Amino acid sequence: MIDSVFDRRHLLTTVGAVSLVFLAAFESLAVTTVMPIITADLGGRDLYTLGFAATLAAGAVGMVAGGTLADRRGPGRPLLIAIGVFAAGLALAGLAGQMAVFIAGRFLQGLGYGAYTVALNVVVARLYPPSLHPRLFGLFAAAWVVPSLIGPFAAGIVAETFSWHWVFLGVLALVALVTTLILPALRRIPPVTVSPLTGRDLRRIGAATVVAAVVVVLSLVPSWLVVAPALLAAGLAMKQLLPRGTLRAVRGLPATILLCGTSGAAFFGTEAYLPLLLQDRYDYPAWQSGAFLTAAALSWALTSDLQGRPFAAGIGHQTVIRLGAALLAAGVLTVLATAALGLHPLVAGLGWLAAGGGMGAMYPRVSTAVLAFSSPDSQGFNLSAKAISDAAAASISLSVAGLIFHSLGDAGFAGALTLTAAAGLVTLAVAGRIAVRSPETDQGTDVRGRRSLDQRGVEKAS
Repeated sequence: MIDSVFDRRHLLTTVGAVSLVFLAAFESLAVTTVMPIITADLGGRDLYTLGFAATLAAGAVGMVAGGTLADRRGPGRPLLIAIGVFAAGLALAGLAGQMAVFIAGRFLQGLGYGAYTVALNVVVARLYPPSLHPRLFGLFAAAWVVPSLIGPFAAGIVAETFSWHWVFLGVLALVALVTTLILPALRRIPPVTVSPLTGRDLRRIGAATVVAAVVVVLSLVPSWLVVAPALLAAGLAMKQLLPRGTLRAVRGLPATILLCGTSGAAFFGTEAYLPLLLQDRYDYPAWQSGAFLTAAALSWALTSDLQGRPFAAGIGHQTVIRLGAALLAAGVLTVLATAALGLHPLVAGLGWLAAGGGMGAMYPRVSTAVLAFSSPDSQGFNLSAKAISDAAAASISLSVAGLIFHSLGDAGFAGALTLTAAAGLVTLAVAGRIAVRSPETDQGTDVRGRRSLDQRGVEKAS
């Protein structure tokens, strides 16, 4: 009986899949460190923001395209194509001599990573039994945490010792290596009936493009006149990308997808301002403020890893998700209180430790819940919806928080963190509407919710 993601049958696939997630995470975090060097070298300081926004925008499109193709053609070929696009982006950015070429490379990286993230999750659904899903998703989450500990430092050393180009070219070589580990497993994926892309599929990809454009506009045009029409356009487009009822937090799958967005908005929005708060208000050096983020990353990794342990198997998904949401809400509210009341910065540190633990507890369970609510032919759509919800909400939260921060002067920190704290409270409310029971009962699903939600998923994917 298969009882481990590291048994003989799954070892190479697990190592390859987790390594791909790790390398994309490392590259994402490393770019943050070396981007000032890149823009100075290429004479593109005015395009600094676009170096990040292009990747986020393309990632949204890649997630939808990857999920759609995984549903229509199976996940094997879309996964390899997406890895190829990501690798091409690394090569283009690594060899760039002009800022425009570098931006094009960043766009391809986002497009490829967005697509292969979803395709990898579908591979998990097809090759691993449900009992192993929490363990593997916990490893995926941990693969994002480790680079947060070493990525910025290693990228800085590479850029200063050799060249910033090797931050991309080095990752490119490793991507080629680890891809070979999962090739044998792709041949074991059960065949699916190939079906052509429909008009609805194309409309979904178009809607993702609209959401991506909104993120770029909000990043490049920091004006309150833009916010309302941009958010309206994003909301209308998101209806094509999310299960019906998501924005209304309908119980079951829609609420689960919404939870990904609200938690991402709360956590990543707050994370962007915490180091700035510590450095500006409390005169902390950069390395010391970074220690707060490292502590949260370790907390995230620990609680993610716990989800795959035997003692956690009998704890219901909804129980863990509610606990994680409570920790996240408490954490972001603590950071807000520190900024608004001038509390000791260690108070914010303790809060952020709790927030990281909350995210680590929730994310593997949420991914498992999405699969539990999905029929085989809607897995790609639902997993891409989860990723889109997370990425779009976090990006929009950061953009709007930035407007608030610059508009309120001395009260900017409190204003921006009020927005992210509100997202944390919404996450806590939405967590009660997921309705997923324990893994041993009904494979972790709510029977009443699954029937109607599968029908909606099939309708969306067809």
